[in-house]
Amino acid sequence: MKRLNLILSLAFLSLGFQSFAQTNKETTVKIVADKNYTFVANSAMPMSNNDINRVLAMMPGGQGGSTINLTGSQYDVKVTKDSIVAYLPYYGRSFQAPMDPTQGGIKFTSKDFTYTESKNKKGVYTIQINTKDVKRENYRFTINISTNGYASLTASSVNKQPIIFNGYLDEPKKQD
Repeated sequence: MKRLNLILSLAFLSLGFQSFAQTNKETTVKIVADKNYTFVANSAMPMSNNDINRVLAMMPGGQGGSTINLTGSQYDVKVTKDSIVAYLPYYGRSFQAPMDPTQGGIKFTSKDFTYTESKNKKGVYTIQINTKDVKRENYRFTINISTNGYASLTASSVNKQPIIFNGYLDEPKKQD
């Protein structure tokens, strides 16, 4: 009886996880092939975890931790054939900070960039984006996309430690 309960529980869990997929395989393939999608960030993982943990632990109600929840925020990267628009926070060590505090984070629009796409045997995409025309500093984004639309984005630059964002792909909104 315990074995039957275990099997049924696992079956329901696997069905539940599949129903929460962000996109189906065909939609993921289509939007990646069209180079027209939005990466929506749900969490951030700074690479300098010890420093960030100390800061987060000092905040009221803070417990530290290496993952910062971004669910409900509007942080994303819009990718089209002719532009990359990034609006992401940055947590970590920056070696050259802007004078204007509103210019922090990873915020830019790039029209001059390289875009390299590859796909492994399991259908997971790896996309490399290197910007060339961002005023303060150029970025390298590495996006790994699963077949059901979940993705991770690693952002790195010369002046900042790398940071990893986890999230999902979203189809572009239809313009009326």
